[in-house]
Amino acid sequence: MTLRSAEKPTLDHLGDFTTTARVIPIAGLAVAIGVVAAYVAAALLKLIGFFTNLFFFQRVGTALVSPAGHHLGPWVILVPIAGALIIGVMARYGSDRIRGHGIPEAIEAILINGSRVEPKVALLKPLSSAISIGSGGPFGAEGPIIMTGGAIGSLVAQFFHLTSTERKTLLVAGAAAGMSATFAAPVASVMLAVELLLFEWKPRSVIPVALASVTAAAMRRHILGLGPIFPVPPHPVFIGVEGLLGCVVVGLLAGALSAALTGAVYASEDAFAHLPIHWMWWPALGGLAIGIGGYFFPQALGVGYDVIDGLLQGDLPMRIIVGVLLVKSTIWAVSLGSGTSGGVLAPLLMIGGALGGLEAHFLPFEGAGFWPLVSMGALLGGTMRSPLTAVVFAIELTHDVNVMLPLLLAVTIAHGVTVLTLRRSILTEKVSRRGYHLSREYSIDPLEIIFTSEVMRTPAGGRGGVIAPDAIVAHPDEPLRLVVFRMAETGLLEMPVVERHGRAPVGVIALTDLLAARSKILDAEQSRERVFDVGDFMPQRRRRARRRERRPSSPR
Repeated sequence: MTLRSAEKPTLDHLGDFTTTARVIPIAGLAVAIGVVAAYVAAALLKLIGFFTNLFFFQRVGTALVSPAGHHLGPWVILVPIAGALIIGVMARYGSDRIRGHGIPEAIEAILINGSRVEPKVALLKPLSSAISIGSGGPFGAEGPIIMTGGAIGSLVAQFFHLTSTERKTLLVAGAAAGMSATFAAPVASVMLAVELLLFEWKPRSVIPVALASVTAAAMRRHILGLGPIFPVPPHPVFIGVEGLLGCVVVGLLAGALSAALTGAVYASEDAFAHLPIHWMWWPALGGLAIGIGGYFFPQALGVGYDVIDGLLQGDLPMRIIVGVLLVKSTIWAVSLGSGTSGGVLAPLLMIGGALGGLEAHFLPFEGAGFWPLVSMGALLGGTMRSPLTAVVFAIELTHDVNVMLPLLLAVTIAHGVTVLTLRRSILTEKVSRRGYHLSREYSIDPLEIIFTSEVMRTPAGGRGGVIAPDAIVAHPDEPLRLVVFRMAETGLLEMPVVERHGRAPVGVIALTDLLAARSKILDAEQSRERVFDVGDFMPQRRRRARRRERRPSSPR
C-alpha cells in the first residue's frame, strides 16, 4: 500500500482511534452500573442460598450450602420438578426471556433489540435462576448475573439520550461487572465481554466496560470478600517436555468433550421441541432428570463449588470424578435443553475438573490438582470458544500464575479442535436457531487500510473539470472506510476525488471501486505463492547460478 509522495504528509489528520470525549460520560455511567451490579451479584448468591436452604433443608438462611447433605431420601426427586414448574409458569406468564443460559440472551439483546432489555427481565431472571439452582439445578450463577447485570446496564442507558452503540456498551458493562463481582475475576470479565458481547475492540467501549468491571471487583471486597474463589496448592513454574505433551493430550480430550457436550445440549433441545406439550412444561421434565440423577449422585445437584474446590485440591475419590463426568454432564445437558434458567460456566468448570481428575491417573504428576485445573480451563475455552478468557479466568479463580503456559497450550488445542469440528459454539448455536448468524472472527476492516488513491479511476485526458464548492467529494489520502460511510450518509454511488488542499480534481471513485478493493483482500487471503525456494539458500547452487549468469551466451 503506497501513496503518492505529495499526499503522504497529509496523513497526519488520521489517528489510531476514533474515540471522542463522549467516552467520559459513558464511563461515568459504567462506574455507577458497576456499583449496582456488585450488590445485585451478592443478592443473587444470597438468593440461591435462600432457596437451597428452603428446598433441601426446610429452613431459612442465605448461606451457600451444598444440596448433597440433604436428608430427603427419594423425595429429593420432586424438588427439582417443583422448582422447574415455578420457572415454567414465570417464563410463560412473566417473560420467556428468562429461559436459557443468559449469555445468548444478552447477545440477542445486543444484536437484535438495539441493546434494550425489558425491566421485568432484570427482576425475573435472577429470581428464576435462584429458584432453578436452589432447587438442585446443575447450573452456575454467572450466566444469570451476566444477563441481569446487562439488563441493569440497559435500563440505566434507556433513561439517557444515547445511541444504540452506547446502550450496548453500558449493557456489556453491567454484564462484565456482574461476572467480576461473582467470581472476583475482573480481567476475565472484560475478556469475556470483548470475545462474546462487544463484537469490537475499541476504546469507546473497552474503557467503560473495564472501569465497570474494576468497580464491581473493588466493591466485592467489601461485600463478599477477597478471592481467589478456588485456592490451589502451588504448582511448578515449568513442567518439562512430558508435561507439555500431557497438556496437548488434555487439549485434545477437552476439545472432544466440548463437542460432545454441545451436541448433547442441542440434541436434548431438539427432543423437547418434538414433544406434543407446551414448552412451559419442558423444564419440569428436565427437573425429573435432575431429581433422578441427584438421588443416585447428590454431588451433581446445585452449583457444585465444593466439588470444584475438591477437584482442584486433588483429594476426591474416583467415584466422585466418574459421577461428575457421567451424571452431572447428563442432567446438565438434559435440563439445559429443556429451557430452564441457569448458567454454563460453573458446570463446565466442574466437568472439566473431573476430566482432569481422570487424566491425572495416567499423565505425569505435576502437583495436586494440576491436571484438573488445566483441563478445567481447556474445557471452558473449547466449549465457549473464548480461549483468552478461559486462560485468564482459570488464573484469576486460583491465583496460580505458574500454570499460565500449560493453560495456554491446552486451551489453544481444545479451541482448535472445536473450531475445526463445530460450526458454532454452545452459545452462538442458540442465537443461530433463532434465525441470526453471528461471526466470532474479529479483524480490522480491510477498507480501513486501503486508501482512495489506490482504487480511484483517473479520468481520460488527465484532470477533470471544476468541482463545485458544495460538492460531496473524497480525498486521495482517505481510508475507504470513510468513503463508504460518506456514500451511506448521502446516498451517492460515485463521487469525485479532489486534493485536500486546493480541491483540484484527481480522479473518481464509485461503489464498484470499493468492490475492487474487497477483491484485493480476497486475493491476499486466497492466492498462494512461494517467495523462496529451498535451493536458493544452498551455497553450491548459488555459486552455479552465478557462474551461469557470468557465462557469455552462445550466438544464435
